Amino acid sequence: MQTIIATINGIPIYRRDVAYLPSNAKLTSRARLLRKAGNLAEVIFWKQVHRGKFHHIDFDRQRVIGNYIVDFYIKSLGLIIEIDGASHNDKADYDARREGHLTALGLYLYRIIDYRVKHDLASVMAELEQYIIAHFGQKQTTK
Repeated sequence: MQTIIATINGIPIYRRDVAYLPSNAKLTSRARLLRKAGNLAEVIFWKQVHRGKFHHIDFDRQRVIGNYIVDFYIKSLGLIIEIDGASHNDKADYDARREGHLTALGLYLYRIIDYRVKHDLASVMAELEQYIIAHFGQKQTTK
């Protein structure tokens, strides 16, 4: 039986178990520093989702997965949320390798442009709701 972790617009959202994720302990202190520093778009987004404000879903911020630090992670869904800003310019190859590694671990990756977080937050949050409904809103069949 699958566990419902939230309800969005009347639609139950089901837990998605992800196998053990590797974590490079050497990145833990860097992740902590990134959490404290935070860029504006990440802080704005965090204020919308921390402490269960977004449909009672638990988000981690600056989570170490393998040799990468992801912006936000929803463990109960296996969903990474990345807010892409200027730091991602000219890093297409790196981003592609990183995304390939993370998706090979069975994770979903959802990208948001930082400008949209700063200037169109309501739409960003509505689109995230729709993404979660589309990917986690129906019972998953087990094979």
